[in-house]
Amino acid sequence: MRRVRLVALSGGLLFFVVLATANSGGYRYGISDQAFYEPAVRRAMDPSLFPRDAPLLAAESHLMGSDKIIGGLARALHVDLPPLFFAIYLVTLLTLGIATICLSRTLGYSWWATAVALGLLALRHRIAKTGANSLEGYMHPRELSFAFGVAAIAALCRRRAGWTVAWLAAAALLHTTTALWFAMLLGVMAASLDPRWRRWVIAAGALAAVAIVVALATRSLASRLVIMDRAWLDVLADKDYLFPTAWPAYAWIANAAYLPVIWLVMRQRTRLGLAGAEARAIFLGVLALGAVFLLSVPFTAAHLALAVQLQVTRVFWFIDFVAAIGLAWWITSSPMKAGALNRVRPVLVTLLVGLAAIGRGVYVMRVESPQRSLVQLNLPDSPWTDATAWLRRQPGSWQVLADPGHAWKYGSSVRVGAERDTVLESVKDSALAMYDRSLALRVADRTAALGAFDRMTTREARALGTMYGADVLLVDVTRPFDLPVLYRNTAFVVYDLR
Repeated sequence: MRRVRLVALSGGLLFFVVLATANSGGYRYGISDQAFYEPAVRRAMDPSLFPRDAPLLAAESHLMGSDKIIGGLARALHVDLPPLFFAIYLVTLLTLGIATICLSRTLGYSWWATAVALGLLALRHRIAKTGANSLEGYMHPRELSFAFGVAAIAALCRRRAGWTVAWLAAAALLHTTTALWFAMLLGVMAASLDPRWRRWVIAAGALAAVAIVVALATRSLASRLVIMDRAWLDVLADKDYLFPTAWPAYAWIANAAYLPVIWLVMRQRTRLGLAGAEARAIFLGVLALGAVFLLSVPFTAAHLALAVQLQVTRVFWFIDFVAAIGLAWWITSSPMKAGALNRVRPVLVTLLVGLAAIGRGVYVMRVESPQRSLVQLNLPDSPWTDATAWLRRQPGSWQVLADPGHAWKYGSSVRVGAERDTVLESVKDSALAMYDRSLALRVADRTAALGAFDRMTTREARALGTMYGADVLLVDVTRPFDLPVLYRNTAFVVYDLR
């Protein structure tokens, strides 16, 4: 019987991984936020890479250890990043799935409710105006940190303080702010669960307060206690998820709706005598996160740099998770008047949620993105990948002048495909500019200079190359320039700007 359960559990986890991947549009290497993470890891492995973009990458990489950890792992295992990233992606989903099962069962959920919780988690969705998705279709340290955080919650609910600290520490090594919100949630939970832990929570809070005061008195945080000026804010103009006061009404309504759902579930479980100390502790932790968000709004509205950089809006990702597992219990286990329906409802709900996840996954893969495979371990075989691969074989000091929007237009960043500096990658560079005003001014300057890239002449290309030290120009073949050709394929050409 134990072996049967193990096989069923393994099959369920595999099914969850496949559903989550399909609902995320398939696994893809080198996309989206990996325009930062992949080059940061490459530079951690080889400090000679990205000599000119190093300050840009360091703006975020010095705040976390994921690039050093993954880079060290790649060197130790003698593997390249594409297979390693995929392995970490699988570990992320498996950890999230196992942690969710442990948490659900600890809270007294039936196996049907636990299965529904996994099904709801597989339905990848955007958390309104927070800049975060519930899942990502690529390796992201923030996602693994989140999975470790859920494991910490499950461990704390089982009164495993040592494991709780270990999981939280692992989360902190990978992604600092994600671990910070988990630390707040877990601190409130610990104080609620066991009076003996309160002194430890108070002591940890006092140490954290001292560390913050010391950091504020030094350069590590003092430079962030400034008000962002107009020049800085203009670079972040399309990053409205950073400023809740700029949210449309629907975002406020959608995010505020989580708490009533969690409260109703908690109330029903309390009425039935099912809300143990663990459920109440999680509820109090969620309320604390909501309070932290509300307290942060005046500071982000005042454009205090530190408040903006913390991205407090992402606490709704945590609240979304708690709402999802609470909803899983509600729709499978909350008693209804029809007694016969209560007996078959868990099975029906599990089937419906499973079919919804399967149907949506098939729709995403076959209708929304029919050109994608379920797993893409490397950059796609395309003329753009071919051109950047040629650049990767050239001197590491080269800097590439390319369309500022090349990452979203062609599928991957020059920094990922070519492993070379680029004058501007508009989407990721503007996001990284959040961490430093000087970088924001750099991005603003280059954005203005490359604003007419689509109409750029040979003379202007030479001038830009001289201005920013670019060695080569990478453009599509439909735009001829009177410059020496270094490489050409069916769609792109590399011109010499030196």
